[in-house]
Amino acid sequence: MSGSTSRTMSAAAVTAAIDRNIAHTVWRANQMGSYQADVTATGYQSLDRELPNGGWPASTLIELLLQQAGIGEMRLLQPALCAIGRKRRIVMVQPPHLPQVAAWAGWGLPADRFVWIRAARTADALWSAEQVLRNGSCGALLFWQPQVRNEALRRLHLAAQGSTTVFWMLRPLSASEHASPAPLRLALRPAPAGVSVDIVKRRGPLAERPLYLALAPDAALPSTSYRSHHAPMDKHAPAAVASRSVPAALV
Repeated sequence: MSGSTSRTMSAAAVTAAIDRNIAHTVWRANQMGSYQADVTATGYQSLDRELPNGGWPASTLIELLLQQAGIGEMRLLQPALCAIGRKRRIVMVQPPHLPQVAAWAGWGLPADRFVWIRAARTADALWSAEQVLRNGSCGALLFWQPQVRNEALRRLHLAAQGSTTVFWMLRPLSASEHASPAPLRLALRPAPAGVSVDIVKRRGPLAERPLYLALAPDAALPSTSYRSHHAPMDKHAPAAVASRSVPAALV
């Protein structure tokens, strides 16, 4: 074998290795991209088909843009949360309503699988979410934040990339009008017995039309408690204690 042929084969091998290593970061606009990290199935086949790698990716920022809280977003995430919660803890930062423990238990997830963080200031909430991602001990993070600066989003996305956590950030639908570093952004609107999902941004071609996902009724709530038609959260949460010297509370 001549020296030139050997060099040609070596160059081809190097090129092939580079292609394999960067395939998850480069995609054509008319093709579905991919993630290097693991994914968790959404539990809805029609939605899985529209997402790169067929599910919720770990190690990245996922934005759920809500028309309003309680339209079915928690039941949409229920299959993924149940799959993750069987092995690792789930953290909720700044949920809009008090989490309904009875509903989680009805899903088969005991209360000790959840950590609820309530912060008095936005800066504390952002810091808490970033530390959860950097710690790496939790399988999923849900972070509700109505207003956040773009540089804070970049910090959270960077922290997520260094973790194996599935990270959902829940923001108002109006945030879809602004740029975001999140590779995956879904707009959620209420629909009869379900939810309408518009894929605002993904590593792939533009979605032609919104998806309709039928959501099963949440039968886990006991009849003696407040029964929500959408999310497993109590509508009337006690007011947070105002204190200038107390840091973010871990409940």
